[in-house]
Amino acid sequence: MYVFAANLYLHLQSRSLKTKRGIVKSILARARNSFNVSAAEVDLQDLQGEALLGFVIVSENRVLARKTLEELEEWLVAERPDVEVVSFEIEER
Repeated sequence: MYVFAANLYLHLQSRSLKTKRGIVKSILARARNSFNVSAAEVDLQDLQGEALLGFVIVSENRVLARKTLEELEEWLVAERPDVEVVSFEIEER
């Protein structure tokens, strides 16, 4: 069994924490449904223009797990032009 975790650091175009929460919740819900990953906002909850999201996937196939997280990043860039991906790091745990 392989466990991969990814941290995604984002810049958001939000003027309030309420707007930020809406953007983050939307991203997390769609990622869970589309990629079958666990997802959460893991840091920077009090900053309105930034977010740090964490994603985890467990799989029997190492290549498939990593590829799924890479596809998640590509999906986010394509689907959410209002969100700037600053960094995306994948690590095997």
